[in-house]
Amino acid sequence: MQWFRVPKDIVFGEGTLGYLAQLKGKKAMLVTGGNSMKRFGFLDEAKMHLEKAGMEVEIFDGVEPNPSIETVIKGGKAMLEFEPDWIVAIGGGSALDAAKVMWAFYEYPELKFEDIIEPGSMPKLRNKAQFVAIPSTSGTASEITAFSVITDTQKHIKYPIVSYEITPDIAILDSRLPATMPPHITANTGLDVMTHAIEAYVSTNATSYTDPLAMEAIKLVFRQLPVAYQNGKDLQARTDMHNASTLSGMAFTNSSLGLVHSLAHKIGGEFGVTHGLANAILLPYIVQYNRKATNKYEEIEKQLGFQELSVALKELNKKLDIPLAFKDVTEVEITEEKFLEVLDRMAKNAFEDPCTLTNPRQSSVEDVKMIYKAAFYGNDL
Repeated sequence: MQWFRVPKDIVFGEGTLGYLAQLKGKKAMLVTGGNSMKRFGFLDEAKMHLEKAGMEVEIFDGVEPNPSIETVIKGGKAMLEFEPDWIVAIGGGSALDAAKVMWAFYEYPELKFEDIIEPGSMPKLRNKAQFVAIPSTSGTASEITAFSVITDTQKHIKYPIVSYEITPDIAILDSRLPATMPPHITANTGLDVMTHAIEAYVSTNATSYTDPLAMEAIKLVFRQLPVAYQNGKDLQARTDMHNASTLSGMAFTNSSLGLVHSLAHKIGGEFGVTHGLANAILLPYIVQYNRKATNKYEEIEKQLGFQELSVALKELNKKLDIPLAFKDVTEVEITEEKFLEVLDRMAKNAFEDPCTLTNPRQSSVEDVKMIYKAAFYGNDL
């Protein structure tokens, strides 16, 4: 049996943060990350709209870029004390991902993180609260998906939590929020969108419902990401990228992903490399690897007029100042020695990631190692 599930309400366009004033309830917990939502006034605006709706509001902030198990447990405890009937996550994908799992710990205080790692093991939610997601980046599409990525800081592993229970009830896409992103974050998150869309399109679970959404997202990213990167104040480019993020999310939450995400999750867990950046570097190599098993890359090439998709992706990376190999990454240190030291463990963990299941080409731990090496040194497959 197949299905297509997305939030009940998707509210989009400039100024749609005001939709919060229409919610009915007594208490709302706002969950956010660092200071950007506060600094640009969006946190206060969200609080004001919720108070206008007659709710008491509390803020849980400080969710880190790769949200940890400790943070989501702490957030669940804060919710248990406050007892909200609305959980409103505002910020980047990390804040949204963390709030989803906090929600589970709020509804089931006895739950342990190990209980929800297996896909589909999440208990039934919405007994105490409903969930609103307001993304500030055009990237993770967490506002639309049944996914959350949480990091075990002890084991250096990122766990994708997968359950339709954590699909938000309402997604609010206000294009003013991503307009505050600096260029490098615009690039990283935008290439996360591209990866979601391409992996959803070639997934073994892709359907006639997901393909048009994924294809439209691919077209929008190729056209508008360089514009948003060069001129962050171009609201049309920002709106198109915000919509592309959500369209790709609607596709991949219903078709799942592939090896790019499996490998990105694990190299991110080992070295702390930003998820979107890891995806951007890996994507061209995995397109090369998967070509033997699917003709759907050719469909993308026909639609966009490209000779070779992996070449077009590398050219896009160059336009956005993204390195073509992990050895050239500067945001974190990835030395050859350390990379080779963790390669076996990383490859095994990546192969066992749930996203591997829907990759179009059957792989192995050895194949994953080969791809990691290609992406580290920048050698085509």
